[in-house]
Formats: sequence, C-alpha cells, structure tokens
Amino acid sequence: ILPYYVANLNIEATFQAITGQFAEFENLCLVDTLDNVDALGIHAGHQFDLLGSLSDQNIERIKRQNRRKISVIIGNPPYNANQQNENDNNKNRTYAHIDKRIKDTYIKASTAQKTKLYDMYARFYRWASDRIGDEGIVAFVTNRSFIESRTFDGFRKLVAKDFQGIWLVDLGGDVRLNPKLSGTTHNVFGIQTGVAIALLVRTKSENPNQLRYVRRDEFEVASDKLHWLSGADFQSLKWTEIKPSAEGDWLNQIEDSGWPSFVQIASKGANQKPRSIFGMSAIGVSTNRDEWVIDREQEVLREKLDRLGDGFVESVRTGLIDNRIKWSRNLKARRAKAVIGRELPQTVLRQTLYRPYSRRVIGDSTVFIDERGALDSYFKDGVECLIALSGASASRPFQVLTTRMVPSLDLLEKTKILPRYRYAKSGERIDNITDWGLNQFTKQYGKKGITKDAIFSYCYAVLHDPVYREKYALNLKREFPRIPFYPDFAQWAKWGEALMAMHIGYEAVPPFALERIETPQQRAKGTHPKPVLKSHPELGSVVIDADTQLTGIPRAAWDYRLGNRSAIDWVLDQHKEKKPRDPTIAAKFNTYRFADYKEACIDLLARVVAVSLDTVKITEAMQALDRSNWE
Repeated sequence: ILPYYVANLNIEATFQAITGQFAEFENLCLVDTLDNVDALGIHAGHQFDLLGSLSDQNIERIKRQNRRKISVIIGNPPYNANQQNENDNNKNRTYAHIDKRIKDTYIKASTAQKTKLYDMYARFYRWASDRIGDEGIVAFVTNRSFIESRTFDGFRKLVAKDFQGIWLVDLGGDVRLNPKLSGTTHNVFGIQTGVAIALLVRTKSENPNQLRYVRRDEFEVASDKLHWLSGADFQSLKWTEIKPSAEGDWLNQIEDSGWPSFVQIASKGANQKPRSIFGMSAIGVSTNRDEWVIDREQEVLREKLDRLGDGFVESVRTGLIDNRIKWSRNLKARRAKAVIGRELPQTVLRQTLYRPYSRRVIGDSTVFIDERGALDSYFKDGVECLIALSGASASRPFQVLTTRMVPSLDLLEKTKILPRYRYAKSGERIDNITDWGLNQFTKQYGKKGITKDAIFSYCYAVLHDPVYREKYALNLKREFPRIPFYPDFAQWAKWGEALMAMHIGYEAVPPFALERIETPQQRAKGTHPKPVLKSHPELGSVVIDADTQLTGIPRAAWDYRLGNRSAIDWVLDQHKEKKPRDPTIAAKFNTYRFADYKEACIDLLARVVAVSLDTVKITEAMQALDRSNWE
C-alpha cells in the first residue's frame, strides 16, 4: 500500500507546486490491474474484494474508472522474474483471463517452439491493448526482448497489425547478448537486460500501419543515454522506418539465400519425422539441481546423493519440506506420489559432458533429475555418439559439439541433441539417420561412399563450416539447421570424421608442447598459490596461478570458439573456485580446491590447445574453398 500513498502524495504535491492550491486527487485506485478484468468488459472472475475491500471509497473509484473510456496507458510495468529456487515457495501469480488472451493471440500467432509468454510485460501489453479499445495510446518502458526475440514473434505480428503507429526507442544495454557491456555502465537502469521504450498508437485511420525505430549506440554509457532522452525532440529524431517481415521479424530480417532448399537436419520436437536427416531429436539433461547430482568426484557425489535421498525420504514420511535440500516443482510432485516404505529407484553414476571439454559424474536418477529428456531413447549400455547443438533463440553464436557422454542442457546454450542411434522401449537399437535422409544424399551424390555414418560425419563438418555459419547465422538462431549439398561429399565427410575423433577423444589427444614458467612466491606453510586462470591471447599465454603461467600458445588456438568463449577459456572457467549457490552444498560439500586439480588442468589445457589448433586448421581449409561455381 505504501507506493499507493506515495503516488497520491506526489500527484497532489505536484499540483500544488504548479497552481499554488491544494486539491485532493480522487482518481487513484489501489487494485491489481491484471485482475481488474471488469475494465475489459469481463464481468466474472475479477477480484475487487482482494484490494478493493480496503475501503468502500476505493471500490467506488475502481468502478468509476472502469466505466470510463481510457485513451492513454503509460507505465513501467512491474516485472517479477520466476523464482530461482522452489524452496522460496514464492511463485508468480497466474491471471486466468489475461493468460488465456495471450494464449489465444500472441502464442497462437507464434512459430517458436514451446513458447512461454506469460511474463509480466507480455501480460501488461495484452491488458493495455484490450483496455484502450479501438483508439488509444500505450507507452511502456520494458526490457527490449520483444523487439527481436524469437519467443515474441507472434506478439510482433499482432502488434504491427493492431496498431497504426509504432515508435520504438531501443536503448540497448543487454549484457547477456553482448558480454563486453556492463550493466552498471551501459544500461539506463543498471541491470543486465536491455531496455526499450515503445509508443503504440491505435486509430481508426485506414492509412497503412507504420513502424519507426531508433537505436542508441551499443557502447554508449548510461549517463549519455539519459542526457539524450532528457533533450530528445520526438519529431526530429532520425527514425528508421521498418516493414515487418511475414515471419514477424522487425530487426535482422532474413534474406532469401537458399536456406529453404536445404535438407532439414531434424524436425521440431522429439517425434520421428521421415522427411529429415535425423529421425529423433531431444534436449540435454536438465537436473534443476546440478550442485546436488553432478560432481567431479564419485565419492563426493555419492555423499550428496545420500543426503538428498535421506531428505526426500524423511519429507515423504513426515509430510514436511526439508529446505536443506534443493526442491523443484517436479520433485515436490514426485514426493506427493511417493509411498512410505518403498525404496527409491536406483541412481546410476554416469559420465556427463557438463560444459565444453569439462567432464563430470552425474547421478542419473528418475527422482532427482528434473528433466531427463529422451535419455533412455539414446542411452543403453553407453551413450551413443551424438551431435549437440545450441537451441533456437540462443543469445550466443551457434555452437556444435559431439560427445559420447550424457549431455547437459547447458553444455551448449539450450542444448538440442541428434543421436546417431536411438533405442525402442523393447531395447531394439534403431538407426537414427532416416532412410529418407539417406535417399536424399544418394540422389545427389550416387550410392558410392554414401553411408549413414558418412552422412553423420558430413553433417558435423558442414555445421563447422565458417562460411555457412556466418551466412546463415540468423537462420540458425530461429530453427534447426538445414544441410546443403556441397561438392566433394567425401572430403566433407573426412573433415567431419576428423573433427569428431578430436572432439570426442579430446582427453587422449597428444598434448601441445606448452612452455611452463614457474615463479614461486613466498607464502605461509601449507598454503597454495592463488588461482588466476586467465588467458592472454595477444601474448599467447595462460596465467594458471600466482606461481605458474603457460606460454608459447599460438594465437590461432583461441579462434576455436563455442559461443562467446574459446575452448581454452571454457577449460579455465570450469576450473575456477566458485562458491556454491545452494547453502547446504556450500556448508557441507564445498570440497573443490583448484590446487588439487592444478596438474590435471594444465594437462587438459595442453590437449585442448592441440584440439583447437587442429580444428582451426580444418575450418580454415573449409573457408579457403573456391565457392564461385557452387550452386
């Protein structure tokens, strides 16, 4: 209620400062706007009693406002991110009417996979768009994701159709999209998410709808953006007029460059689709409690799993939530269905590729892993070879990696996987490269040398092609890759085979000869040098800790990148000492000390440098090809 009173005082004080007279402002309402669906003409399901019961006068104000035509809605809608920890027991509210409107409009018009568009910004845009009726203005300051995120494609389609005039001021500052930015330096609110101002105007005009856009420089600091805003003249701004694409894109519209004619590598979802190269795709394993079920050491992992299991069983027996373990919606649902006295399903320890070139042990449990995906469909006695891809709507550049270990959902960004083989429920091993896919390749190249294994290698090579990845960067952010038919299938398959051998067997690759420089520092007995784990590409060196650095690394080794990091930097990042977020893990199981893994880290770095250089050598050969005569 405090913001309500503050707003009331501000309005009355401002009026008095301007006019010299005091007057009571009688139109401020204390109400949950999204619950106030009576304002939209829906006369059932609204919740006046929730806040309106604070006073009869407030109820009358709400009713009076709802009877009025509202032509302008201005605001910085409140934003509540989803709770990060189920133990908080602080879920966002649902709004049945508004959420149904979103489902029937924005989501229905979207082509994104598994679209979830029920955040507070989308809800307020939906409510405001309905509230102003056939004429009015909506002016919001929100995050900028609606401008180009794949999730908002349906939103963009309908907004561009429903409003005759749209003006967008993009203030940038999205640290997640550009790690070179600083939230406190470049963002007008000092946050990680980019900011935009949207002015949406609906009229009865029959003139064509117009969308105008202006963007501040990516690296402009926040103080300069605010200064610009304070003096900007709306009419004289250098607006860029945008014509939305049929796909609902406003920015980064894709030109027709042959993409639709390529062969789909996989189809949407995990169902078998005959008209793609792979019959089944899946997502990586999402545990929702990595710190509990993943570790470097088997013994430590078993201790954590025992503690997790004991807490779960005790919670089933007592009916109480033990907040010393990490809960989630799925785990709470499994607890509700559990039977007292029944043993937990067995947890099997498996190797997992947790991050690029970072192997861990995972406790594979049908109880404690939130989303195992289709793990049982591509895992039997061991994980088959699979290709992991970054998923659609990923913010970082396209990534691809192959492995025989269980892939984490965060191995790459929003990891999708294409296994070489899959398994039926009966245990039958099925080739996951379809006969349809094989026929497409034999039609193009003939039957000689065209096998399903060769197609698998060919696809892996094409997905590393720097020319392909640059030309189709936007396509790769929107959907599964499509595979072109390049001349010399055998050469591309050979490159793919070589890349897979390195990337799968990276721990056995002969190490690159690094020069190790030791400069021991004086320190107390029994203490270890402070970890640094920082690379310097321009110097060809890596600082391991206060005592040790590695030099003589060719600059090209950093050119092999997965997302925004080189493979070298992925190894360094995964060896850093980081305080666990989970309080129980931090108190009971925070056993990792870099000093114990220093030599293993140096050995792995030497091998990853070798892998990086050989990968770059292959991709440079791809890039050097003369493509002038390619169709």
